[in-house]
Amino acid sequence: MTSYKNYLVIITGLLCLAGCSSGFLGIAPLGDRKEYVHAREEYDVGNYQAAAQELSDYIYKAKNVTRREARAYRLLGLSYEKIGLPEKALEVYSEALEFHPKNVPLLLEAGRLYQANGLTTQSIEMYERTLAQDPNNETALIGQAENYTTLGFYSKARQFYDQFFTVAPEILPIYRARYARTFLRERNYEQAFLLITQALQQENTQPDFWRISAEALRGLNRPQEALDHLEIALILESERIDLQAQKALWLYEANEINSSLQTAQEILSKHPDNALAQLIQALNWQKQGKKKAAQKQLEKIAQNTPNSFVGQVAKKLSERK
Repeated sequence: MTSYKNYLVIITGLLCLAGCSSGFLGIAPLGDRKEYVHAREEYDVGNYQAAAQELSDYIYKAKNVTRREARAYRLLGLSYEKIGLPEKALEVYSEALEFHPKNVPLLLEAGRLYQANGLTTQSIEMYERTLAQDPNNETALIGQAENYTTLGFYSKARQFYDQFFTVAPEILPIYRARYARTFLRERNYEQAFLLITQALQQENTQPDFWRISAEALRGLNRPQEALDHLEIALILESERIDLQAQKALWLYEANEINSSLQTAQEILSKHPDNALAQLIQALNWQKQGKKKAAQKQLEKIAQNTPNSFVGQVAKKLSERK
């Protein structure tokens, strides 16, 4: 009887070894492990096309290897991103999540890529699923805050910022600035200015921080300080057309016609087709009494950019003859 039992143990052990080598217990064959490692090495040295091909081959040979399969899917998606095929990467993440619906790294990659491609609703879903698994996941919290800011749901966005700041008490200035921006969009200029001032105390070399501060100051009816802060933003990044155009527009509204025209012309000297600078130029000409030149400019803008916001504004102004 003892001998019979020993045979059973040996046979069972051999079957287990055979199963392990074939992968049915979830352990990759030695060759498969090597293939994954080699694909990872290709990715690490920047051979993304080779990595994508090897990972694709690996995944469909090793579907039973649950943990490694999820990692391979994620790396395959990242490889497609590096190649410049985000739509292919999203297909990979979508397929992977059918097999691994609760895998946090995969959910995070999908949420990030959906967000980067303007697919906000899909990104929200991915981050919601992440937070169901990991309620304090910092990446998902900040991702949701940005998603709801994009949709214009600023109070909802701040809920995620507040939770993020609770789990990550060392607030980086970029997140404080983004938080300030939600108040700015709701015209709570006082709170926006307070927060952006705190961000600037941490980091004062970011032009967009100074721009938020300028917009908050303008909302607080402090126009000269607003222009001063916008000027600092331009000193930090002098080639920013959006900052130059904003300065030209604010100067026009302050009735500083010559300065506004000069700023608009500086833009047009490098970018002659910039419709916003052309519009600001036409507005200044109207104030100078150059009605015909302004009218011609407005009609030109409306004709050249009929579907843009600037083109529509120009059309309405040109019709007020």
